[in-house]
Amino acid sequence: MTSTVEKRLSEHGQLIPHAPEAIGFYVPVVRTGNLVITSGQLPMVGKELMFKGKVGKEVQEDQGFHAARMCALNALAQIKACIGDLDRVTRIVRVEGYVQSADGFSHQPQVINGASELLVQAFGDAGRHTRIAVGVNELPLNAAVELVVWAEVRD
Repeated sequence: MTSTVEKRLSEHGQLIPHAPEAIGFYVPVVRTGNLVITSGQLPMVGKELMFKGKVGKEVQEDQGFHAARMCALNALAQIKACIGDLDRVTRIVRVEGYVQSADGFSHQPQVINGASELLVQAFGDAGRHTRIAVGVNELPLNAAVELVVWAEVRD
């Protein structure tokens, strides 16, 4: 059965992928109480990293925006794997976005907007969240973007 959230996303041409496997010695998602928190999600499709390099140099800003959307979809896949049904999400609480940035690149908020917009498309007002958008020098696997999502859920 497809959730209401997944139906909304499909109306925007987005599908929830299979939850990516961890690439290190950690768990990709954890639930504590009514919070579900993902580990850092990369713009992966299967085992392939789709956007590599620094945004503002090897990766254009609009590509970074799409990378952030992919990270958000992977985060939703992790949350779904943890709780079974995305309709159990009552609120997206926080998004932590990290952008591997070229020297002088300062449009991290515009890049992470890709994830924020997708979450609002998926959850409506419950998808509005607190956020950080940080420029960093390096990310795992040379990924352009990494994203952590905190969600409140109900039983």
